[in-house]
Amino acid sequence: MSRVFITGAGGMVGKNLLNVLVENDMEVYAPNREELNLFDNHSVEVAFKNFKPDLVIHLAGVVGGIRDNIDRPVDYLVENVEIGNNVIKSAFRADVKRFLNLGSSCIYPRDAHNPLEEESLLTGNLEPTNEGYALAKIYALKLCSYYSRQYGVEYKTIIPPNLYGPYDKFGKQRSHLIPAIIQKIDDAVSLGHSKINIWGDGLVRREFMYVMDLVSFIIRILDEVEFDKLPEVMNLGLGYDYTINEYYEEVMKAMKFDLNFEHDLTKPVGMKQKLLNISKAKHIFNWEPQYSLQEGLMLTLEHFYSNKSNLRI
Repeated sequence: MSRVFITGAGGMVGKNLLNVLVENDMEVYAPNREELNLFDNHSVEVAFKNFKPDLVIHLAGVVGGIRDNIDRPVDYLVENVEIGNNVIKSAFRADVKRFLNLGSSCIYPRDAHNPLEEESLLTGNLEPTNEGYALAKIYALKLCSYYSRQYGVEYKTIIPPNLYGPYDKFGKQRSHLIPAIIQKIDDAVSLGHSKINIWGDGLVRREFMYVMDLVSFIIRILDEVEFDKLPEVMNLGLGYDYTINEYYEEVMKAMKFDLNFEHDLTKPVGMKQKLLNISKAKHIFNWEPQYSLQEGLMLTLEHFYSNKSNLRI
């Protein structure tokens, strides 16, 4: 049985993944931030040496929405680089041969052709609104690639699109689009408002994948044969996207409310489109996501309503 070390087990992907691994009696070490400070290199090295994992799944990081990225670029760059550096280097020093790093679609150039291909990485300027975070994610991806090439280990990166689902952050400052919409609509209805504000004209396009699609793929590649098939860097997404306005409309339908939109054209909106090219995943793994937007929203809303007093913010 593989011994799996998970960083970021308290986040959305980590919690959903851990639930599945526990159900399958996997031997897992998934410390929370109180149990292991990923900024403390010595503590990280000791944790790796004590557990002796066969595989690391690196999910930890400082994440948030567009407003928080704009307000705290230093934190998003420095803290994510520190975490990635400590985890990846400690894994190598502990003789870990297989390492799965979770990337982000924000690492692609802002003007790259959509759908975004893995080969377009570092071919142009990044989107300024989340440049700090993107640079840190590129650093971790490249460090994994360099270790693989120089030392013959298998340190690989999956690049998913934006994710949503149970255990997401629903606070106004640090949440991503879908949980922010859910919280915004719920607040508006509670306060008796008839309209909600949308940043920009709502026409930019985004790809949001339900978190359990990613978790299912990670479970699949726990098998060494499947992991060996994984390229050094690979996109994993839906292959289609929606406008921001369409996401608002679908969330309102799922919540059974009918509010009016008010667009604030003075607000930043980020890249015009971020759609991943998933041809490699389809060719190698016959990859197809299993959850539609409507199915994913219903499951996310079940979590939201069942945990309103204890949501991550």
